[in-house]
Amino acid sequence: MSRTAGQKNKQKVMPLVNVEEHVEGFRQVREAHRRELIDDYVELISDLIREVGEVRQVDMAARLGVSQPTVAKMLKRLASVGLIEQIPWRGVFLTPEGEKLAQMSRERHQIVENFFLALGISAETARIDAEGVEHHVSEETLEAFRLFSEKRGFTQ
Repeated sequence: MSRTAGQKNKQKVMPLVNVEEHVEGFRQVREAHRRELIDDYVELISDLIREVGEVRQVDMAARLGVSQPTVAKMLKRLASVGLIEQIPWRGVFLTPEGEKLAQMSRERHQIVENFFLALGISAETARIDAEGVEHHVSEETLEAFRLFSEKRGFTQ
């Protein structure tokens, strides 16, 4: 519902934060969006190597719900920034830097998922919701999630 000129807003409205804080909040969100695809891909590559011993584009596309050309494009991007190595007829492998990023992403996900479980959220919902939240929380918030979960016995 919109207000008309001259009428007071009767709803309680939170005041805007100062400009610098506003900009920083949006900057962090943009950075998280930029990183989340990279994080998800390297984590999936690591998981597939660990579970099935190899990474095929068709398997990645199926698990991510995207087309194989989309996966191919992202793999080229990951190779260009030094996170993976593609060996013809052998598959996709993480570089040491890529494996480190995958492990960090996996840990962030687990901390957020444990936090949701400690709040009493169902395991399935906690797993699904953690997938998005893990990319958008600060290190400070992540540490608070970890401590809260540990105090309630939710660690894996």
